[in-house]
This record gives sequence, C-alpha cells and structure tokens, in this order.
Amino acid sequence: QVQLVESGGGLVQPGGSLRLSCAASGNILEIDGMNWYRQAPEKQRELVAHSNKRGNTYYPDSVKGRFLISRDNAKNAVHLQMNSLKAEDTAVYYCHMDVRELNMDRRDAWGKGTQVTVSA
Repeated sequence: QVQLVESGGGLVQPGGSLRLSCAASGNILEIDGMNWYRQAPEKQRELVAHSNKRGNTYYPDSVKGRFLISRDNAKNAVHLQMNSLKAEDTAVYYCHMDVRELNMDRRDAWGKGTQVTVSA
C-alpha cells in the first residue's frame, strides 16, 4: 500500500509564498507522474502542476510563472513552490502520484490534502 503525506500549507498574505511538500511511502518501485491539484469551495478539483519522470512539466495558465513543481525521485517526494499568491489560490491542495508498486501494479495515490489560505 502506498501512502502520501503532504505538508506546508497555511495562511499567507496576498503576494506571499508557500512551499508544499509531499512524500510517498510504501511498496514503491517507481513513480511516473507527480501532480498537485487543488479544490476551492464549491468548485471542481483542478490540476495546478504536473511533473513526469522524463522531466516534463505542465502548468495551467492560472498559475504559470508563479508556481514551480520539483521532484526528488530518490526520496519519492514532490514539492510545489507557490509565489505571488492571490486570494483565488485559496483551496485545499492535494498531492497525487502515479505509482508502480513492487508487485508491478499501478496505483493512483492521493494525499489527504493541505489547506492554503491567501488573505490579508
């Protein structure tokens, strides 16, 4: 079984920065996609950053130039550096990983989420 644990959320003023981290543990052979999603109240969950093992990344226009995803494959970890935060970035942020387990099964692993609140 694979578990993801997020950390780094909190309250920040507009224009500030936060860094989220997520670490995976369990029977992991390798991890391809590492992603961050967010879900604001009464809105659908949306992808805010993607990284794959080939080094490709993706950001939607809403966060491009402000958010940066990075990964530490040796530690099965992914980080999200969020700069120039806006009120509309307020949401619960979820870590997601596309995991290949030791028994060769693929698993979509999700963290429980961490709250990010941007407010003066």
